[in-house]
Amino acid sequence: MNLYVGNLPWSCTEEELEAHFAQCGPVKAVRIITEGRSGRSKGFGFVEMESSDGGQSAIDTLNGKDFGGRELRVDTATERS
Repeated sequence: MNLYVGNLPWSCTEEELEAHFAQCGPVKAVRIITEGRSGRSKGFGFVEMESSDGGQSAIDTLNGKDFGGRELRVDTATERS
């Protein structure tokens, strides 16, 4: 299950994000979106959970909760058209 994660702290690393989501189940992949030239985080990313149960658990558990001083937004990712 692929999740959109918004309102990330600017200093957050992919390793920290993976560890945070691992409490809800096995994580398959993590990607924080960055600006091309500066490499600075855009404040959002994607977490792919190994199962839909883990993904739903992450939404239920982490959406709206504090992470690094910011309130995470966690939702099912939608495909770009």
